[in-house]
Amino acid sequence: MGNLAKGASSLVGSPALVAAMLSFTIAQICKVFTHYHTTGKVDWGRLVGSGGMPSSHTALVVGLTTAIGLKDALDSSIFALCLVFSLVVMYDATGVRLHAGRQAEVLNQLIVELPRDHPLTDSRPLRDSLGHTPVQVAVGALLGMVVGYAHFNIWLISQGVDL
Repeated sequence: MGNLAKGASSLVGSPALVAAMLSFTIAQICKVFTHYHTTGKVDWGRLVGSGGMPSSHTALVVGLTTAIGLKDALDSSIFALCLVFSLVVMYDATGVRLHAGRQAEVLNQLIVELPRDHPLTDSRPLRDSLGHTPVQVAVGALLGMVVGYAHFNIWLISQGVDL
């Protein structure tokens, strides 16, 4: 088997990568339902959009971190790297990205209030769902931990390890 083919099967068999991608996918699907719950409208764009409940980026990095912590131990350097990476992503989601989204809301409102003949009235609205509230990030983290833990245990069973 060539190195490329072996690499592709290794990626698909990686408990950390699969846990991360599964966490992200579940979070994105959940956004359709949470958006419907809060607005009463189905928005399939939430499947690929940023912002909203839960934080899919947080779910992704925490799912990865959880699976790596379980596989390689909590005292491993790779777990420490993933944990720091996860904390940076969560901080960014509730800090810079959240405030950039709030600023976009204000700018969009200002543009709406401009006189009709102003050159900016024809501009496309800025995306305002960029960041997350702390609750959205916490739910994303919880989702990532649960999916990472569950998938890792499924992976162990598939490897013939008794739990």
